[in-house]
Amino acid sequence: MAIKRFEGVGIMAETAEARLKRMSMRSWRRGTKEMDLILGPWSDAHLAGLDDADLALYDSLLNENDQDLLPWVLGQRQPPERLAGLIAEIGAFARARLSR
Repeated sequence: MAIKRFEGVGIMAETAEARLKRMSMRSWRRGTKEMDLILGPWSDAHLAGLDDADLALYDSLLNENDQDLLPWVLGQRQPPERLAGLIAEIGAFARARLSR
């Protein structure tokens, strides 16, 4: 079963598998094709190996607007400090992938 109910709280929690599937889908189905092609391949290559803290950080990145994300990844604008390392890693991955 993919969803667990906490007793007395009424909150539904994702299993690890459901979380990864949701994050992968959100990586591939953004608002712009450019971000689909940047985040989708990165998520395929990295999501399964991330620890809980990094998954939470990536999940927060997925809540950002594509109109903000693309200039951050391209180095046209400075990303928020909390996302800077992850954005740099994603940008480097995308550049390496496209230079093959």
